[in-house]
Amino acid sequence: MNQTTVPIQADGPQGVHKSGIYKLLRKNMWGYLFILPAALIFIAFLWMPIIKGFVYSFQHVDFVNGTEFIGLANYKTVFQNPDVGKAVKNTLYYMLLGLLIGYWIPILFAIAISELKKFQGFARVAAYLPNVLPVVVLYGLWRWFYDPVGPINATLSQAGADQIAFLTDTRWSMISLVIMESWQQFGSAMLIYLAAVLSIPRDWYEAAEIDGAGVWNRIRYITLPSIRNLIVLMLILQLIATSQGLQSQLAMLDGGPNNATLTYALLIVKYATTRLDYGVAAALGVLMFLALGGLAVVQYRFQRREGN
Repeated sequence: MNQTTVPIQADGPQGVHKSGIYKLLRKNMWGYLFILPAALIFIAFLWMPIIKGFVYSFQHVDFVNGTEFIGLANYKTVFQNPDVGKAVKNTLYYMLLGLLIGYWIPILFAIAISELKKFQGFARVAAYLPNVLPVVVLYGLWRWFYDPVGPINATLSQAGADQIAFLTDTRWSMISLVIMESWQQFGSAMLIYLAAVLSIPRDWYEAAEIDGAGVWNRIRYITLPSIRNLIVLMLILQLIATSQGLQSQLAMLDGGPNNATLTYALLIVKYATTRLDYGVAAALGVLMFLALGGLAVVQYRFQRREGN
């Protein structure tokens, strides 16, 4: 009598695990195919430059004769260069000015517009219009404002006050840039705050009015506590954005006068494009990446805590 032996496959934990992965890939195959191009672009244009930046920071980069490993020499150059300390101080000063001049203005405008009974739509559009201006137009406009014969100094002269050298005086150059950027960018932040304020239940305000609460008490005890989490989140995002200040400093003054507007990000660009020292530029970028990574961790932990 012939007996046919059927081999039995051992379906252990490893086999079950592989089968589960295969089923998951097969089930979501089209989804993975759709996100594959975006993932490849993300890796090629974001993570590959970051990885290469870490590698180049330990090398003397020469695209003609080849790169050479030099260890921590680039980092030694960074810490010995007095321009780096100046750039760090300017960047911190720029971040502080952004908080003192521009951070609280969108909050005030959002609350004020939310209290309007009429023309609220017009106020929203008018507040956002500066954000629509192209940067080329913006810089040309504010160069005219800050010019010695521009409208600001002309008004000061008519009032009998001394003129201000906004772009050539080291005491005013960074302040002038922050005022310009705050004027242009507060519209988008204001709309975010306004959306948060308008999402607060109207019943709370009506109950407060019945109890005799005035405008300031409603703002103090209802509006500000309700948008507190958004205020903190926008603070972290602004710190991250201003720590990378570059565009206006480069376009308007190229880091001058006398390096008064030389920020850390601008110094990286100068090392890479003017001095052609890509190794030191990469070392500067790595240090900045670590610092911003710390801020990003703080932001993530805050969002996670508030989400829970």
